[in-house]
Amino acid sequence: MQELTLKYGCNPNQKPARIFMENGELPVKVLSGRPGYINFLDALNGWQLVRELDAATGLPAATSFKHVSPAGAAVGMPLNDVLREIYFVPDKQRLTPLASAYARARGADRMSSFGDFIALSRPCDRSTARLISREVSDGVIAPGYDDDALELLLKKKNGAYNVIEIDPAYKPDPLERKQVFGITFEQGRNELTFDDALFQNIPTKNKELPESAKRNLIVSLITLKYTQSNSVCYVLDGQAIGIGAGQQSRIHCTRLAGQKADNWYLRQHPQVRALPFLGTLGRPERDNAIDVYISDDCEDMLDVWQDFFTEKPPVFNRAARKEWLRSLTGVALGSDAFFPFGDNIERAHRSGVQYISQPGGSIRDDNVIEVCDQYGIVMAFSGIRLFHH
Repeated sequence: MQELTLKYGCNPNQKPARIFMENGELPVKVLSGRPGYINFLDALNGWQLVRELDAATGLPAATSFKHVSPAGAAVGMPLNDVLREIYFVPDKQRLTPLASAYARARGADRMSSFGDFIALSRPCDRSTARLISREVSDGVIAPGYDDDALELLLKKKNGAYNVIEIDPAYKPDPLERKQVFGITFEQGRNELTFDDALFQNIPTKNKELPESAKRNLIVSLITLKYTQSNSVCYVLDGQAIGIGAGQQSRIHCTRLAGQKADNWYLRQHPQVRALPFLGTLGRPERDNAIDVYISDDCEDMLDVWQDFFTEKPPVFNRAARKEWLRSLTGVALGSDAFFPFGDNIERAHRSGVQYISQPGGSIRDDNVIEVCDQYGIVMAFSGIRLFHH
């Protein structure tokens, strides 16, 4: 098949819409549903991200995409009991490494992942399909599907769920093009590779960069490669825990991603995990309620506690939140371009960042290094920029 007609473009008024190949056949097959324009943008960007994560780490990878940026991305590291709980993974369900990657990718920012498009680096197995079948999602792309996994996914949305299979051997042309206002842009594809060579230039006093931190930094950088710029990504234990995308100011990226990382960690607080939710509340409603409960709006929410809980829970005040966040450590942070000011490091430190990779090259590099040294942070100058538009 050389082309596929879409329902419409980015918006319903944008017709006609299609995807097509100028030469050869499309490397994708639609096994179920009717994917749209944005679905395919998310699917193809997500596929590139997880393919590169898998190649760089040797672990199965998954990502949760929304509006052409990842809401979460992760490799297949095992989940502890707390993460299984806050990600709503059934107690008795055995997770394959691919399923663990998806649970992490979806669980990093569950509110942003609502209605996402999923990309998997390896053929979807039943364990992963079981998790997908329980969540509100627009579709999934993978290089294949086990028969029992496909059977589950074909039942989702009464058979209308978007299931796409991509040829893992497909390799695009080295030049890529797009049109804006009738004008064609052309550039070479961003074919950077990600390995330990990126972390050789460490200008900070602390130069101890363990293998686990290198892996986390690689996860961060590959995630940034497919995140709308400006962007910053916090990673811990093989999963993105906070992604700040599409901000015009670098510090706003760092704050946004840092707040998401903080929220991810606050959800693990015993007081939050013990919230007495009404049995009638679904997972999305619980996610929304938790998001408010761990914010400065907590007391306003408790004015109407009967809408969410069987009994009124205690206030989760700012002092308690700050105390809990002090125990968040070992976080890695990547930036798609240099940090122009040390305030980015100050904000990153508040969210447990101990390892940083950024291109370097700012006229204020000395100030950024100095702030890192104040906190004992290891920072590597990668020398590569990762803008994506």
